Amino acid sequence: MNTPGGNLIGGADIAAAFEWWRNAGVDLEFSDDVTDWLAEPVAEEEVRAPATAKTAEVQPVAPKKADLLGPNPPQDLAAFREWWLAAPGLDAIGPRGRIPPRGEAGAKLMILAVDPEEEDREHLFSGPQGRLLSRMLGAMGVAEEETYLATALPRHTPLAGGEALLSAGYGEVLLHHIALARPEKILAFGANILPLLGHNAAQGAKSLREINHEKGSTPLMASEGLDSLLAMPRLKARFWRRWLEWTDD
Repeated sequence: MNTPGGNLIGGADIAAAFEWWRNAGVDLEFSDDVTDWLAEPVAEEEVRAPATAKTAEVQPVAPKKADLLGPNPPQDLAAFREWWLAAPGLDAIGPRGRIPPRGEAGAKLMILAVDPEEEDREHLFSGPQGRLLSRMLGAMGVAEEETYLATALPRHTPLAGGEALLSAGYGEVLLHHIALARPEKILAFGANILPLLGHNAAQGAKSLREINHEKGSTPLMASEGLDSLLAMPRLKARFWRRWLEWTDD
């Protein structure tokens, strides 16, 4: 290479120029594609050819919903109660400690909740929520022997989410349970039970007026959970307004 004065630039001059840029802290050529001039040479087999085909977008696969009832679901309440207490696949813990439903088929009112109370051992709703429920039934004019008490889960399960329970197959179990119980009306406590009844979460609970199941449809009223009614007395007034409107209909 010739300089403006006509002198040739030798290898030492080029090396000195690189050394000057290196000392100045510049070791890359800045262009549209960055080049590391001082990097160690890369073996040819390690160089990957640029991708020419667009990578296919992977679509997530929805998990298969569990079939808890199996091919031979119980056909009456007696068989359902036996299955509820003994079916090994109904929950991860196993049969021990499950709380059965109580009442007779064709009850005037079916009471539904997501899970038993923490205090329940042999009988459903035997703790503070059960005592509140007993007082409420008295005010409603409904005798306890005219009710059927049931839950979507066989044992107390804190923080049980409705959508997760639906994916786990508890929706089908609950609807089958309702069909076998054949109540005149249903009173459901707790927001997390609504997805199991086929309710769209985008709609208010008040819009859910009946539940469809394999034996037909049943009038339904949805309310806040009994635990919420215990903790927030102001919710009780709203419950009674809705109850009176529902029973007037």
